[in-house]
Amino acid sequence: MGNNKHFATGMFGDLRGSRLRAVSLSVIVLTAGGLASAQQNDRASLPDAPTAKQIDTPKKQQTQSGRFKTTVEIMGNRSAFFPELATDRGPLSAQRKLELALDETIAPSRSLGSAFTSGISQARDGLPGYGQEWGGYGKRFGSSMASNATSHMFGTFLLPATLHQDPRYFVKLHGSFGARVGYALRSLVVTHTDSGEKALNWSALLGSLMAEGLANSYLPDEERTAGKTFSRFGIRMGFSAVGYVTKEYWPTIFKGLRISKLVPSEQSDPGTVRPRAPSEPPIKPPQ
Repeated sequence: MGNNKHFATGMFGDLRGSRLRAVSLSVIVLTAGGLASAQQNDRASLPDAPTAKQIDTPKKQQTQSGRFKTTVEIMGNRSAFFPELATDRGPLSAQRKLELALDETIAPSRSLGSAFTSGISQARDGLPGYGQEWGGYGKRFGSSMASNATSHMFGTFLLPATLHQDPRYFVKLHGSFGARVGYALRSLVVTHTDSGEKALNWSALLGSLMAEGLANSYLPDEERTAGKTFSRFGIRMGFSAVGYVTKEYWPTIFKGLRISKLVPSEQSDPGTVRPRAPSEPPIKPPQ
């Protein structure tokens, strides 16, 4: 009997010990799981670790350098100051002649030229109907810009497209000073056709005369006479002659400043040939 009692007591003790160990194990498992879950939640709530910032300064510099190079190449293909400087020998379509006329109208050389001639006109009291002071200068400048715009539309687009003439200026770039000046002055009255032949420059001559005739619609009344119209035409041709000489030496000025990308090619004039260097073989004539 006593043995049975001790046996039952031991068995119940073992059972209680087993249950206690099971409960303790469950508590440990649950606690560990809770701690793991809490750590995961804490990690999720924490901000992302800072990442090393990429240094893109060289890349930006390369992009800016590429853009600058592209801009220089564009300006090299076409002068921003004198858009009519030829850069190739191919003929222009009517659309390109219209685009050239618009480019010439807004070119800096035209604005500066109008500002200069308007100042001279005011100093000489030309176009006296406009008066003096800043109001008179503004009217002279506006009329000069208007006449230039119509001259480009007639002399660069309408007449060259109709007569199939090339309105661009082909730079000679070599030869003596007298030869280059003479070439520039001849270009005022002699031009190239779309087929490459030479012809009387009706586009420039008639375009300037038509522009001065149209100017009679907005100039003061005393200026609207035939004599005054031809007088203004002569003055315009004189300034055009100076402009042609400037165009001839414009690339030379930039070459002297070592800004070769801003000038047209050395063989832009289809009527001239670059002088042969002593070490070069003689140029064979075309068959």
